[in-house]
Amino acid sequence: MQSGNKRLDYLLILGLVSFLFLPWYRVEGGFFAFQWLSSFLSSSDLAPGILQMIAEGRSWLIPALLFFLLGASARVVADADKRGKLLVIAGALGILFMTMQGLAISFTGWAWTFMDSSFGMLPTGQPAMGAGAILLSLIFVLFIAFGFAERGVMKGDAFVVGSISVLIFLVTIFIFYPIGSMFVGSVQDFDGSFKPDGFIENMQDPAIWSLNCVVGAGRCGVAWRTLFLAVLSGLGSTLLGLAFALVATRTNFPFKKGLRLLTVLPIITPPFVIGLALTLLFGRSGVVTEALDFLFGIEPSRWLYGLTGIWIAQVLSFTPISFLVLIGVVEGVSPSMEEASQTLRADRWRTFWKVSLPLMKPGLANAFLIGFIESMADFGNPLVLGGSHGVLSTEIFFAVVGSQIDPSRAAVLAIILLSFTLTAFLAQRLWLSGKNFATVTGKGDSGVHAGLPRSLSISVYGIVIPWMGFTIVVYGMIVFGGFVKTWGLDNSLTLEHYARAFSIGFEDGALVWTGVAWNSFWTTMEIALISAPLTAAVGLLTAYIIVRQTFAGKNAFEFALMMSFAIPGTVIGISYIMAFNLPPIEMTGSALILVACFVFRNMPVGVRGGIAAMSQIDKSLDEASLTLKANSARTLRKVILPLLRPAITAALVYSFVRAITSISAVIFLVSAEYNMATSYIVGLVENGEYGIAIAYSSMLIFVMITVIAVFQLLVGERRLRRENRVSGLVKTRKFRFSQEKTA
Repeated sequence: MQSGNKRLDYLLILGLVSFLFLPWYRVEGGFFAFQWLSSFLSSSDLAPGILQMIAEGRSWLIPALLFFLLGASARVVADADKRGKLLVIAGALGILFMTMQGLAISFTGWAWTFMDSSFGMLPTGQPAMGAGAILLSLIFVLFIAFGFAERGVMKGDAFVVGSISVLIFLVTIFIFYPIGSMFVGSVQDFDGSFKPDGFIENMQDPAIWSLNCVVGAGRCGVAWRTLFLAVLSGLGSTLLGLAFALVATRTNFPFKKGLRLLTVLPIITPPFVIGLALTLLFGRSGVVTEALDFLFGIEPSRWLYGLTGIWIAQVLSFTPISFLVLIGVVEGVSPSMEEASQTLRADRWRTFWKVSLPLMKPGLANAFLIGFIESMADFGNPLVLGGSHGVLSTEIFFAVVGSQIDPSRAAVLAIILLSFTLTAFLAQRLWLSGKNFATVTGKGDSGVHAGLPRSLSISVYGIVIPWMGFTIVVYGMIVFGGFVKTWGLDNSLTLEHYARAFSIGFEDGALVWTGVAWNSFWTTMEIALISAPLTAAVGLLTAYIIVRQTFAGKNAFEFALMMSFAIPGTVIGISYIMAFNLPPIEMTGSALILVACFVFRNMPVGVRGGIAAMSQIDKSLDEASLTLKANSARTLRKVILPLLRPAITAALVYSFVRAITSISAVIFLVSAEYNMATSYIVGLVENGEYGIAIAYSSMLIFVMITVIAVFQLLVGERRLRRENRVSGLVKTRKFRFSQEKTA
């Protein structure tokens, strides 16, 4: 009772702050600039909620105050069950009202034209929600959470119930609301009225669905081109990743460390840099193209610019991710099962084909799904190498920023892209559901993995070694390209590109960042360093709830959170524009929209890493902490998190790298004030400034390697203290024997 009152007191104080001391609506120029303080009480848009109701004519906000007072009245209710019910009712009504009034009332009045005739015209409208309105909405969510805790849900653990409620609230706002806004926008006219004409026209467009290529009568529609490319990229990256994993685990390959190093490089490389390197090699003025022309008289052609070039770039980019997924799966196959197969007279090839490979199905399915979704979402490589062969991601981009802006077409293309990826995601889950691929049990398994069949060993060597050489050449071109003056015209070496991008100077005794890349570079570092810890925190908290808690709807909760992995970045970008460009939540052009995009786009990786690591920590550690009167929040902070340092490092590194290298979503969300490095480099490529683009990309790779090393040092390693229980038992018995002898 006392702890419940204390929690409620904090919420009531925050509620009063939201109504009395914070601007109710969005502050132009940013809340944390605090420039609003000078005109806080005098400006109609900056006034707190209580003044908006009394002095500014926005009487529709009064129910929000009434629902808050209804929740506050629970403070005087003695019965825990009744108090919990009152809090849940007040919170549910409050959050429902805040949602409906935010959607229904826009800048000039009603957001939907039919409401003018139904309820009459409003005297004024309202801007997007500000700090006061957002804080009150969060308080209503916590009313619901603490109300359920009062009624004994999750054993009355307010921290757990509150965490689940806040996570559902955030995922609803930053994942489901944007996707829903995109669907609504595709059938909506500019005045908000229902108009499906554009949706129907675009959905029936032959340029999207044409199958002329099947009958040899022309080019296939963009939807089928994208699907075909994604399937080929998924298959290619999965097969190559499996070959790399087999070489690393089942052979005596002498350069395994170098092989692992090559798998890291594409992950920390901006996605379009591979396409640039391929252009320097095989473009019309590329090294290989000119060499073939000089030696054999082969005329330069444009074969690289199309689906072939995109496919090569994507397989180069996504094979390392497949390798990282598959290497653990290949190592996890039980040697005893392979030995049993060989004992039953099966040769190495039959053992691999009938025993080992089927046990790798989950990893192969995951690797294919990653390659498929990454190909669907890829924007940089198709932009550089696509030529006239556009894919869905680039077509969406040109529908938004092209000469003929068509938001309805962009929404339709994004819906088609989303349907492809979600179908693959659901198909993968259904294919693996109900099947058991476990090979690691509590029994000892000290056998040795069976060697590869000779023909398979020769095949994987024949694939991996040339591919390693090709990757080294590609990255050599990335490094070398930044030092060439004008590729194909003047191949003399120069530092001009690095100097122009990253020059510094002194003016009036102060350091001045004069290079053209510094502005986007520092913005990128700032956004990445803010979003990385937030992504790790949200992901690990979600993993803790999924692994350690049991509640109704847990599977649906996990599926909803993981579904954001299947949403391509292009869809995230276009949906964020449609959702957050107008009230009730307006974030476009701000740093906040970039941070939110990175946190909820990259969260599933932190969740999966946290689940894997937390599943290895015995629940008895939690139980011991709770038995000693520590609450779940303290247990998480003092017991579990110190044991999750590898998972924390992985989440920090992945989210930091993705924030720097992401382009498919970022290209829609950047602004003049907040321009990210990848978006700036794309602009350089479009202007033909390849030297500066490659120099900038090389600098980003170097910075990422440095920051990853710093993250590793800051987080540290997990230290486990293990004792020899037998020797401890012997010492205990000797001590007892000496006591008895003394007695």
